[in-house]
Amino acid sequence: MTFRRYVAIGDSFTEGVGDVDESRPNGVRGWADRVAEVMSRRDPDFGYANLAIRGRKLAPILAEQMGPALELEPDLVSLYAGANDIMRPKVDIDSLASALDDAVQRICASGAHVVLFTPHRTRRSAIAPVLRPRFAKLRDRTRDLAARYDATLVEYWDIDEYQDERYWSEDRIHMAPLGHQRMAVAVLDALGIEHSLTVAQVPDAVTPGIPERITTNLRWMRAHAGPWVKRRLTGVSSGDALAPRWPELTGIHV
Repeated sequence: MTFRRYVAIGDSFTEGVGDVDESRPNGVRGWADRVAEVMSRRDPDFGYANLAIRGRKLAPILAEQMGPALELEPDLVSLYAGANDIMRPKVDIDSLASALDDAVQRICASGAHVVLFTPHRTRRSAIAPVLRPRFAKLRDRTRDLAARYDATLVEYWDIDEYQDERYWSEDRIHMAPLGHQRMAVAVLDALGIEHSLTVAQVPDAVTPGIPERITTNLRWMRAHAGPWVKRRLTGVSSGDALAPRWPELTGIHV
């Protein structure tokens, strides 16, 4: 497939959090930029916009990003949303799926092709037994949605590399640069777009000793878990003060 106007919408996953690059808007790069770079090299007239903002739940994503996205008249739209909803104490997966259905229908009606993602298969943790069934239900609904609208589906759930902690940033929530590179490869492959991206081979992980694990966990709790809980309790989002990284169609090159 050939595309000339790509718009990415969503939350931190699509914004690129975890893939630090201070030279870019909001200080991140991410898988969507990497995909757009490949497309830009193939077509000098290619345009890319990224409206995703970290911390957004599904309803604000659709309310704030869908209109501006469609005004750009894209022929390709990627949408990943719902993870921030699932992380809350209570969530209605059927309502999320229904809202996603309406959004995909609207995008398809505009003439654009849609890229969807199954959610991440939650890694082993204390909260995995609670979260994994929720993500699995959203996975099934997303697969049905992709089939119904002939959307391209990226099977995030089935990519085993994401069970490796080295694909994740220090906060244990967002993908590290290695994870974003792997996702860019998955998206390009799912779209059937030729590319030369590769994922670096990493050496076998060394299992840290108990003292090191304790120190690492305490550091993570102070730097990431504590602030995350505080934001949930106060109703503050990490993206409240941020604007979309690439609000207008642009050519993006490296």
